[in-house]
Amino acid sequence: MKSLELFSGCGGLAKGLELAGFCHQGFVECNKWACESLRANFDPALVHETDIRSFDFHTIGSVDLIAGGPPCQPFSLGGLAKANNDARDMFPQAIRAIHELRPKAFVFENVKGLLRKSFTEYFDYIILRLTFPDCVKSDDIDWREHLKQLRDISYPTYSGLKYDVKYKLLNAVQFGVPQNRERVFIVGFRSDICAVWKWPEGKSAPVSIAKALSGLKEPSGDNSPEDHVLVTGARPYAGHTGSDFLKPSKTIKAGAHGVPGGENMIRFPDGRVRYMTVHEAKLIQSFPSSYTICGSWGEALRQIGNAVPVKLASIIGKQIFNALECADSNAKDAQTVYRSDDSDNLLFFEHSENDPDIEAALEKSTKKRRKGKYRLFTKGKKTARDTKSTKRA
Repeated sequence: MKSLELFSGCGGLAKGLELAGFCHQGFVECNKWACESLRANFDPALVHETDIRSFDFHTIGSVDLIAGGPPCQPFSLGGLAKANNDARDMFPQAIRAIHELRPKAFVFENVKGLLRKSFTEYFDYIILRLTFPDCVKSDDIDWREHLKQLRDISYPTYSGLKYDVKYKLLNAVQFGVPQNRERVFIVGFRSDICAVWKWPEGKSAPVSIAKALSGLKEPSGDNSPEDHVLVTGARPYAGHTGSDFLKPSKTIKAGAHGVPGGENMIRFPDGRVRYMTVHEAKLIQSFPSSYTICGSWGEALRQIGNAVPVKLASIIGKQIFNALECADSNAKDAQTVYRSDDSDNLLFFEHSENDPDIEAALEKSTKKRRKGKYRLFTKGKKTARDTKSTKRA
């Protein structure tokens, strides 16, 4: 199945979806160093280093899934929390991609702050925009007026493009990631494919930093792997005590004004405190050890802090992949199959059982076949119409 990645960052969500079975058709990202990381780990020709607002999605072609993490700063608990008033709010561009490409499904990840009480109206607006992406806002009204219009739409009777949209707050630590990381995931399936969605259950026992980094030597100036280099200068202070080595990590963050000290430090049982290396932070975010993050230590930590944990992305991706496969399989089950009394004489027709022209299609397709009884099957299995036969003269 084909996918398009928006706001790709260094590729945590993308890598997880790849592991789940999706084939990437493109990555749209504006940050130079994140694009370097994408090129180092995926096909460089697929990386579009550009402002998404000027990107022509039609150049990508048909995709089954659109995925991404629209910039979270407008909703971050650690940011300015301006929501729709923040120029970095890119949900409208994600919705434009859905409107233009009409994928079978989409998945977006964002910060917990998206569920803040103060954002309730705008979050409702986001969900309804994703539900009815064809209902585009006109330039002469603001989003609140558009929200009223969207709320007036009747989902069952609406004939335009629509999606069944679900969202849930998930904590990565419950899915085997060695990090307490709560994020909102929004998943939608196009209404005509009748996919059944069930959120994966997080039942994993907590994984400590110690276990995640087992077998890795202490960093030094000449250590291997090359991204496992000691960065000095870490010091604890009130509210910034680092992550306990014997427990899952605190949330690794990017930080609006550089990397915050507390979340990206490790506190060892003997009282020592030091910064995580890029390699350690990468493993805590469940990236493969061979994955390359480009840029300086601070830049690499920023990218890792913005990423979706690969393991959680893979679990959600597999759930979406299976839902789409099942929906496709059910659609094929609805195809009509006619079969003669001879077991080797099997004819397939892409018609529904209620198609009034099905008998004509059968007659047309069997002109050169020998006489006999033809009975209706569904994917080779008997149905209620199995006893109904069609005789040819």
